[in-house]
Amino acid sequence: MLNHTTLIIIITVIVSLAAWQNKKLLNRLIFYPPAVDNGQWDRFVTHGFIHADSMHLLFNMFTLYFFGRAIEGLYRSFLFGYGFVVFYVLAIVVAMIPSYLKNKHNASYLSLGASGGVSAVLFAFILLAPWERIYLFAIIPIPAILFAVAYVFYSIYADKRGGSNINHMAHLWGGAFGVVATIALEPQVLLHFISALLSPEF
Repeated sequence: MLNHTTLIIIITVIVSLAAWQNKKLLNRLIFYPPAVDNGQWDRFVTHGFIHADSMHLLFNMFTLYFFGRAIEGLYRSFLFGYGFVVFYVLAIVVAMIPSYLKNKHNASYLSLGASGGVSAVLFAFILLAPWERIYLFAIIPIPAILFAVAYVFYSIYADKRGGSNINHMAHLWGGAFGVVATIALEPQVLLHFISALLSPEF
C-alpha cells in the first residue's frame, strides 16, 4: 500500500505533466486572483499540483519524498488516517492567502507550485530533528535548524528585493504553518524541539 507522501507525489507529477501538454488546463489550475474572485476558490488548492518546469517539479517532489516520509507517521493518527494529506493541502492554501490578499487586484499576478506545502513539511521535520543534516543542493551538509534560520531570512530578503518569479512569501508562510499546525496537534513536540535544540548533535 502506498504511503500518502508517495501518493501526493504521483498525483502532482501526473497533473503537472498534463498541464504542460494542455495550456487550457494549466490556465484553469494556476492561481489567478481575478478568477478566484469570480468563484474559482479551488485554485487555492489546484495551483499546488502544477509546476513551471521539470526542475521546479523535481526539486519540490525530491524534498517532499524525503521529509514527507519522515514525518507522515506523526499525522497518521488524525482525521481517520488522512491527517498528513489534510496538513499538506491546508499548507498549500494557507501559504497562498497572504499573496492573494496582496495581489487581490493585480490582474497580471500568477502563481503555481507545491512550495507552500513542501515548506510546511520541511519545517515540521525541523521541529522533530533540528540537528539532522540537510544537504543543500544535495551536496553541502547543514544542520536543519541553521538551514531554517537562513531560509527565513533569505525568503524575507528575496521577497523585499523582488524581481523574481518565485513566491518567496508562500515558502515562508508554508513553513510557519508547518510549525504552528504541528505544535497544535502535538504540543509535546515543542518540548522535544527545545530539548533537542539544547543538545546539539553534529
